[in-house]
Amino acid sequence: MRNYLYPGLETYIQEALFILFQICFFIQLYFLVSDQSVLAAYKPSEKLKKASIPVSVIISARNEANNLRENLPAILEQQYPDFEVVVVNDCSFDSSDQVLEELKETWPHLKIVTITEHARFKTGKKFALTLGIKAAKNEHLLFTDADCKPSSPNWITRMAANFKGKVQIVLGYSPYTRTANFLNPFIRFETIKTAVNYLSATLNGDAYMGIGRNLAYTKTLFFGAKGFAAHMHVLSGDDDLFVNQNATPGNTAIEIHPDTFVYTEAKKTLMDWYRQKRRHFGVGKLYKSRHRKMLSLDALSGFLFYVLFILCLVFNFEPLLALGIFIFRIIFQVIIYRKTFSKLDGKQFIWYLPLFDMVYYIYLNIFGLIGSFIKTTQWR
Repeated sequence: MRNYLYPGLETYIQEALFILFQICFFIQLYFLVSDQSVLAAYKPSEKLKKASIPVSVIISARNEANNLRENLPAILEQQYPDFEVVVVNDCSFDSSDQVLEELKETWPHLKIVTITEHARFKTGKKFALTLGIKAAKNEHLLFTDADCKPSSPNWITRMAANFKGKVQIVLGYSPYTRTANFLNPFIRFETIKTAVNYLSATLNGDAYMGIGRNLAYTKTLFFGAKGFAAHMHVLSGDDDLFVNQNATPGNTAIEIHPDTFVYTEAKKTLMDWYRQKRRHFGVGKLYKSRHRKMLSLDALSGFLFYVLFILCLVFNFEPLLALGIFIFRIIFQVIIYRKTFSKLDGKQFIWYLPLFDMVYYIYLNIFGLIGSFIKTTQWR
């Protein structure tokens, strides 16, 4: 409907929206060039550097009998001269205790810590990990989950080799295995995009998160920071909140050699995936202010970029120029992501970039909004 009361108003609105579209484009370009391009240029060391510092691998497991039986041997059989594996059996009521005892008969360097359910005291993952850290005999700690399996017997060696100089935190990468499930491609794409962001930020000296499926830090750092005390009341955050609060430009390194990838299976139903993401996004509001602003700016500008692009086409306002800007951004993404996606076991996603990238920014804003209002009460 034409506006007769205020002639020209429609044109002004269109011009304002187009200007906003260009602003969002330049913001997205800024993130690509100044932040994410650094990972494209990064080359992990191919040489297997020898490391001999004693390492304690720590796993918190609740009702994970099948996963422990399937995945734990790959950790216990790591080719490393001095390590132990500490598994915290957190109030399990399946056959986890039996599985662990059977495995211990074969691998004596497996240490079992058992937590029993208490009627008046409900435990969580952070409590379980704290007990595992206290039980660990070594200074250098490497974390993963019961449903994860290292890609090679050199996982510990390559992760431990990064503990040199002032490094106290090592961020690894944990991709999802490829399956025929309809959710799997996007979950894997989202995991890669998340990794590109936090790994690039670390290389730029501003680490803001890590993934607990593949994360290492020192016991001294943990107890010096009073463990998880600052966010013990929050369900999630044993990994990203701990890194966010304790990482510095000089104490954090990354390790993305394929030997160090720790694979796990993605959720198979929308409801399971929703529950998982609801927990993860709930901790974002506790990040440092500058990190919250950075992540919000990226999420909102990416979302508005696609919305405003569609509006330009629908209302036929500078459609060719808008299309040119859209194509330019896609080309620039391909140039940068081609190398990073390949390094993170996702080179095939370059072909789905326009579709998945749009869905990714919609997803970020939806779950970001949900995470601001919803609280969860259990970790498994």
